[in-house]
Amino acid sequence: MNLPGITDKNDAYEDISKDLTPAQIVEALDRYIIGQDKAKRAVAIALRNRLRRRRVEGKLREEIMPNNIILIGPTGVGKTEIARRLAKLARAPFVKVEASKFTEVGYVGRDVESLVRDLVEISVNMVKQEKTEEVKDRAREAAEERILDVLIPPVKRPKTPHPDGPEAEEEERLQNEKTREWMRKKLRDGDMDERLIEFDMQQQGAGMQIMGPFGSDDLGINLQEIMSNMMPKKKKKRKTTIANAREILQQEEAQKLIDLEAAQKEAIKRAEESGIVFLDEIDKVAGGSDKRHGPDVSREGVQRDLLPIVEGSTVNTKHGPVRTDHMLFIASGAFYVSKPSDLIPEMQGRFPIREELDSLTEEDFVKILTLPQNALLKQYAALLATEGVEIEFAEDGVREIARVAFQVNEEVENIGARRLHTILSNLLEEPLFNAPDRLEEKKVVVDGELVRARLKDVIADRDLSKYIL
Repeated sequence: MNLPGITDKNDAYEDISKDLTPAQIVEALDRYIIGQDKAKRAVAIALRNRLRRRRVEGKLREEIMPNNIILIGPTGVGKTEIARRLAKLARAPFVKVEASKFTEVGYVGRDVESLVRDLVEISVNMVKQEKTEEVKDRAREAAEERILDVLIPPVKRPKTPHPDGPEAEEEERLQNEKTREWMRKKLRDGDMDERLIEFDMQQQGAGMQIMGPFGSDDLGINLQEIMSNMMPKKKKKRKTTIANAREILQQEEAQKLIDLEAAQKEAIKRAEESGIVFLDEIDKVAGGSDKRHGPDVSREGVQRDLLPIVEGSTVNTKHGPVRTDHMLFIASGAFYVSKPSDLIPEMQGRFPIREELDSLTEEDFVKILTLPQNALLKQYAALLATEGVEIEFAEDGVREIARVAFQVNEEVENIGARRLHTILSNLLEEPLFNAPDRLEEKKVVVDGELVRARLKDVIADRDLSKYIL
């Protein structure tokens, strides 16, 4: 079976504009996620509604709140991947947290507000990266000048007149400029990349360890930043190749060119308006209504702590206060032993949209193996190609892999598409281990017969978990 290649031209994140219609969003998600059309439609509408809200004029804009979503389904069917791909598609700050990591006061666990701080930190890094890209040409030129200053220091204007007169002084300056231009050309051509150079670089301040139950981030204070602003900037000598020095100095110069205060304000606005928070394992903090003791007290406490964040509140971060009113929250859970109605009523009301994801069929597994741009078969083919080994998956081989994966999920534990990782790991163990030195054939054809031969113990033995899990 021929596997379609991955080309930059087909990259949904680069070529599709930010003004996406719901149909375009679903089409882009289809390139990476098989099936789950209802869930894709729900998140596509939620993403488009953000754009619609920004176009609303007047005070009504502030009153329009996002419709948060609960994705219900077994593990490995695409819940997390839908949210992650949606965030990349919208170029929005995205954070994934497990609801079970949090707990109410009095129990060991993370503070719920830390998820907002994590989101803001991601947003700040995104904006800084974009700003760095904008000034990269100027930063490269500035870094180049600093390297030239080390290799061929510029002629400084003397305090006393040149002994041979002003003409000699001008001649010396012109000669220096010519030499620098000659060296600049060699630098740009890469002729000097392997040469060692010693230069001054800014020394990073030492971090401060916060002892106790709360870290500096939980306090909303960047103590390292405060101390670094109070102390004078220190420099240290660094000796490395010119190629490496260029990268280091370019980063330093880019930081000087970026307006960090403006970048932080933009990052906070982006987190508030476009941030996506993915609350995984929400079912783990949903207790039955008839249980009011033991661990269920803590579960309900987690929900009540999360509630103000989901409803809309202001969280203090080291970059400034951040409002959560218009962040999009996507929760997910398998809900094997509980159901969405076991959540406290206030939490249910904040997640009005619920979509149940389908379990994967054998045909879905065939599509997952071959169609997405990041399909597993393409990944393994690319890995072995680096060792000079060509691997070809025949159509009957792909279908046999899908059949075994579906059978194991039915008879042992349904872990969705993650089962394909374990199946392929067992199937391709020999070429992966023996490549490149011990593998006799440089081309491996994976057909139905080979799959059955390699996985016959898995297929024959009823205790499949012995081989797969």
